[in-house]
Amino acid sequence: MKADLHVHTLLSPCGDIDMTPRDIILKARERGIGLVAITDHNSTRQAPLVQELGRAAGVTVLAGAEVTTREEVHCVVLLPGEGERREFQRFLDERLPDVPNDPERFGYQVVIDERDDVIHEEPRLLISALDSGIEEVEAFAHRLGGLFIPAHVDKPRDSILSQLGFVPPELVCDALELSRHADLPALLSAHPFLGRYPLLRSSDAHYLAEVGAAYTELPLGRDPSFPDIRAAIRAASP
Repeated sequence: MKADLHVHTLLSPCGDIDMTPRDIILKARERGIGLVAITDHNSTRQAPLVQELGRAAGVTVLAGAEVTTREEVHCVVLLPGEGERREFQRFLDERLPDVPNDPERFGYQVVIDERDDVIHEEPRLLISALDSGIEEVEAFAHRLGGLFIPAHVDKPRDSILSQLGFVPPELVCDALELSRHADLPALLSAHPFLGRYPLLRSSDAHYLAEVGAAYTELPLGRDPSFPDIRAAIRAASP
């Protein structure tokens, strides 16, 4: 199964207005992507509708978020169910700083329904860093039975390597994510210790044309369970 585990919707301020739940699912089907993770910046609120539409279209959708930690490290968190998604959303709401969004500068942050009507607008800037360190985010994600994956580790900003310079040995990472432009041999030559971790490649899509532009093939059947997905991710290679 082709899996793209880092996709933004129009809820993310940097997400294009065309990144609607319906169009994301249509593009995933067009590209042959069977597993998608919705990972808006510091929010999970648009994911349930994408999951609902995905079930009807035969696309498995995971709810999650791209979390910005206090250290400005971007990390993908994926949740096993709706109860855990709601609990993680409370975690995010409690730790997102009270910095107002400026839509003209950063973009709109809206949640839409199945008719594409706006049902919520997030007033706080979602790309702010949480008042939580990376260890706290990792521990809480795993307490909920979720997955913790440092995002686009090869990027020169907002990655665990750019911000910390290494992966703390006590940090429990289910995998590390590569950007779609990553040069894996060069990355492993510069940072050999990365070879100890499962590695994923995802699109980090902010525009429809980017959905499925990078993916990881996972040994999964149709309609996989979260434990099956977890096991496949923990054995992944790009």
